[in-house]
Amino acid sequence: MDVRTSGRLADLTTLGVGGPAARYVETSTEAELIDAVRTADEAGEALLVVGGGSNLLVSDEGFDGVVVRDVRTGIEVPDHSACAGVTYTVPAGTPWDDVVAEATSHRLYGIEALSGIPGSTGATPVQNVGAYGQEVAQSIATVRVWDRARSRVRTLPVVDLRFGYRSSLLKRSMQPVTGTTADPRDPADDRAPWGPTPRYVVLDVTLQLRQGTLSAPVAYAELARTLGIAVGERAPLPDVRAAVLALRAGKGMVLDAADPDTRSAGSFFTNPILDAAAAATLPEGAPRFPAADGRVKTSAAWLIEHAGFGRGFGLPGPAALSTKHTLALTNRGAATAQDLLALAREVRTGVHAAFGVELEPEPVLVGVTL
Repeated sequence: MDVRTSGRLADLTTLGVGGPAARYVETSTEAELIDAVRTADEAGEALLVVGGGSNLLVSDEGFDGVVVRDVRTGIEVPDHSACAGVTYTVPAGTPWDDVVAEATSHRLYGIEALSGIPGSTGATPVQNVGAYGQEVAQSIATVRVWDRARSRVRTLPVVDLRFGYRSSLLKRSMQPVTGTTADPRDPADDRAPWGPTPRYVVLDVTLQLRQGTLSAPVAYAELARTLGIAVGERAPLPDVRAAVLALRAGKGMVLDAADPDTRSAGSFFTNPILDAAAAATLPEGAPRFPAADGRVKTSAAWLIEHAGFGRGFGLPGPAALSTKHTLALTNRGAATAQDLLALAREVRTGVHAAFGVELEPEPVLVGVTL
């Protein structure tokens, strides 16, 4: 275990902002990770567990607590010869795209459209990451966690993870509910002021993947067009991965030190999900997609652009919208957290004024509010 008295969060996040941590710990085994979390909790210290740092916006003042980074990597494949499917068990610290690359190279499908997403595997079920018509929830079997309320390791099956659009039980357990306390006997009780790290700290993720040379049916129109197929058809796995990587790179969504548009947290706002009445007030031409319970999902990018915030808005910076994709807020090299928040507020206010829709941030905000 590597313990340091300080560490800049800016060096651990893709946005490149964030002040120092009171204490920074790198853990290389599961036992070390659990010990670091349990020790912080027993001491009453604030805790932040960091993976790839691709979904964090951290205060310029830093984090007055313990920052823990899991650096374990690898993939365990206990049943690689199984006929019905193949199980991957992946330590939380493993870079996610390494998992996708490994799966597609071994003719395993189910996560190929999630190629190029930065960050760690342990973060994927928290956010229920998704792209190009796939979500990680579609391939997850179980998630092993350290339950901070019960102070023990638990295995949560997919049914208990309560996945939703960019959401899960794990993510919801970050949110405090005033005047209530957690019931550790209830696996679904997320009522506790855990702060930026949820009640459940991910130890590893088990994926159930299917064997085949072709992808899962392609559900996203843009990807289907790129592959030259119809929505619902399948394509060779390497072709799907290559197409997704190219599409993401074209939007500045694949990390590249030479491309300032990738100095971001990816999509900064989630796509709004509206009730039927609110959706009916959207102008003609606004994207509309069916969602659960009769609701309608629309495009945050479309709303932003049509509210007057085009690509590159805010240039030369220090914070500006990406020149490739209006959903990404970028650090042009010298931005602070406050610079990025000011831009986010301007965009959010403008969209609300134009369309009456309140945009919600996708990154985890640490020590700041929007």
